[in-house]
Amino acid sequence: MEAFLQVIFWLALAGILYTYLGYGLIITLLAHWRPRPVHKKEITPSVTMLIAAYNEEGCIAAKIENTLALDYPRDKLDILIVTDGSTDRTNEIVRSYAHRGVRLLYQPERRGKVGAILRALPHVRGEIIAFSDANSLFYPDTLRKLVRNFADPEVGGVGGVKRILKKGDAIAAQGENLYWRYEAYLKACDSLVSSVMGVPGEVWAARREAYIPPDPNTLLDDFVASLRMVEAGWRVVFEPEAIAYEEASPSLKAEWQRRSRNAAGGWQAFFQLRGLLHHPNKWVTFQYLSHRMLRWMVTPELFPLLLAANAGLLRMPPYRLFFLGQLAFYALAGLGWLLASRGYRLKWLLAPFYICLLNAAALAGGWRFLRGKQSVIWAKVR
Repeated sequence: MEAFLQVIFWLALAGILYTYLGYGLIITLLAHWRPRPVHKKEITPSVTMLIAAYNEEGCIAAKIENTLALDYPRDKLDILIVTDGSTDRTNEIVRSYAHRGVRLLYQPERRGKVGAILRALPHVRGEIIAFSDANSLFYPDTLRKLVRNFADPEVGGVGGVKRILKKGDAIAAQGENLYWRYEAYLKACDSLVSSVMGVPGEVWAARREAYIPPDPNTLLDDFVASLRMVEAGWRVVFEPEAIAYEEASPSLKAEWQRRSRNAAGGWQAFFQLRGLLHHPNKWVTFQYLSHRMLRWMVTPELFPLLLAANAGLLRMPPYRLFFLGQLAFYALAGLGWLLASRGYRLKWLLAPFYICLLNAAALAGGWRFLRGKQSVIWAKVR
């Protein structure tokens, strides 16, 4: 039994280290040794900015003003806002911008973000579809930075960078920034090797001819739509200078809800994107499994498995040290949560706390998906 537990222990430890350190090292070396640069050029194709909004009266005017102020030819920019199911003043506010060319699509029935996007697609006018959220704002040159990548005929989609505005010392803001900085680095490497493994829904764009709509029940529409283009042979690349910014999740509870939903969507995507498992470019398959599926579907289970296997090996002195190390890690994570719940923040506690939060949320989201309990309708957390 001890021999079996040792195998489980080392496999679990190796899986965790590979997910958080090993893959980053490998993709860094690949990006350095075999880069595949994008041929960029300053171009201004016609663009439809597609924004799905639900009860966003508090931020929709700021989003429209931000979009109208973008450094992009006004005659080439079409703004289309879908507000299905909204019951507040969102529709009224959007209509007040009709004289400035902002278009509104509305129906009383709410079918979720994916349903809104699918309904809007026949109304898209631009060669490029730019996607964003109502609470996410662009820098003035963000759209230009996105579309310059489409000068490369192999590029079907482009993802930008999501940045989190710090609100005081909120640990949600600090944790999200920690996560997104690491993600941005991995995406830059992924993009140089072949394609990014998913785009941020707040700031990305696709050729209209390349865009493949997700299924109506899809939880992560941006992730699935972007990787379906990769499945079809297009490149989806990362543009580090195309930046969107928004406020952090308002609470740890909201962050938990978002992360667990994303994990449920990751499980669903595995069954929707089976073509990536036998993609002609084997680097794509390697990146997809390593960067995404391991993190959502496998690694979260390895943490409790590592602890349980370690507990069964306490008769052996080296494993006692490992066990104490694990207990210390979870104690630091617990201390981070305790301080955060009382309004305090210590930066050196962010890593263990956020790692535990992400993996616990992934376990909850995966279990929710397997039980068929995750709705496609997004529950607002702001």
